Amino acid sequence: MDSEARPDQRFLDAYRLRKTDEYSSVFAFRRAIRGRFLTLHYRPNRLETARLGLVVAKKLARRAVARNCVKRVCREVFRRSRAGLPGVDLVVRLTSPLGDASREHLRLDFAGLLQRLPR
Repeated sequence: MDSEARPDQRFLDAYRLRKTDEYSSVFAFRRAIRGRFLTLHYRPNRLETARLGLVVAKKLARRAVARNCVKRVCREVFRRSRAGLPGVDLVVRLTSPLGDASREHLRLDFAGLLQRLPR
């Protein structure tokens, strides 16, 4: 498959939430979808693309390795599915301890949340 037929799957700065105000506005909108490990907070934006922010608390994932793994998996799922998402700002929060959860459990949890997102 040539590069022109493939959708853009990069994770550019334009696809990230960076500022505190951006996160606050998503939380203030008070719409969320809950999964097994993650909660997806969302808010429509006026952009043509979805943007992602991540919140992984030390309280739920004590080790940096685990926190980084959650972020890496979520970014990967978002990056691959961004083209099919509506223009929304998303904040993903880890809401339950990982325990013995694998990368695949996290991937399936987040992918399921994205599928349940209102279009």
